[in-house]
Amino acid sequence: MPSAISVVTLLTDFGERDYFVASMKGVMLGINTQARVVDISHTITPHAIDEAAFLLNACYHYFPDGTVHVVVVDPGVGSSRRGLLVTTSRYFFVAPDNGVLTSVIEHEHAVEVRQIENRQLCLDAEGATFDGRDVFAPSAAWLTRGHPPGAYGRLVSDYHRLRIPKPEIRDGALHGRVVYIDHFGNLITNITPADLAAWQTWKAEQAGSRAGGRQDMTLTIGGATIDSLKTHYAQGSPDKPDALINSIGYLEVFMKETHAAHALRVATGAAVVLQ
Repeated sequence: MPSAISVVTLLTDFGERDYFVASMKGVMLGINTQARVVDISHTITPHAIDEAAFLLNACYHYFPDGTVHVVVVDPGVGSSRRGLLVTTSRYFFVAPDNGVLTSVIEHEHAVEVRQIENRQLCLDAEGATFDGRDVFAPSAAWLTRGHPPGAYGRLVSDYHRLRIPKPEIRDGALHGRVVYIDHFGNLITNITPADLAAWQTWKAEQAGSRAGGRQDMTLTIGGATIDSLKTHYAQGSPDKPDALINSIGYLEVFMKETHAAHALRVATGAAVVLQ
């Protein structure tokens, strides 16, 4: 881990209208004027922990070693829920203990999870409604100044975990769901190429033959059906849905230059079935 840490990312549901994000940046720069603060997003649906977790997992590993990732989507602010500092072989993560870091903890290496309890590394405040400014921002900033994780608090193992639904093979079909809808209206599912391969292998074993390719499928979503995978958006049609494997490794349903979620009247959580 580099000794000089200067990059901090911010991911919140604070929006861009209020003083929240600016206050957090002000606190961090007041502690370390050399910190480089990068906005991942501040337009997470309010209180949508699973949405924040998805966006974080889609991009955090592209940042340089030593980056401090700060996530503040915090329906439990002011309650007894804890603040966490998660240290991995490459990064630091600062967030409320509400499950938003579940996938990070499961997939990163050399993970340590600590409770943020050293009040000397936080701000004093009259109220308890803004831990983003008073707890998470200063905690992140002091990391960029070289404060060791051990100074923040004790190690914990009883942190909150999200239940993350996995695709499953049931009744001969592969069942997944929509987990995110992007700015263009594309429907990103929780189905990966590995899931597709496992399903194709299972089908081949049941039929006593070799596994077929990815094109041997019928996908159903929102009453529409798709019978093959494209490789890029330009191959699609604005009049009907198509599917492809996107650049973060998930099966995605789209309509060329059209908002697929609106056209299909599909929301996050919608079922996706491959037969």
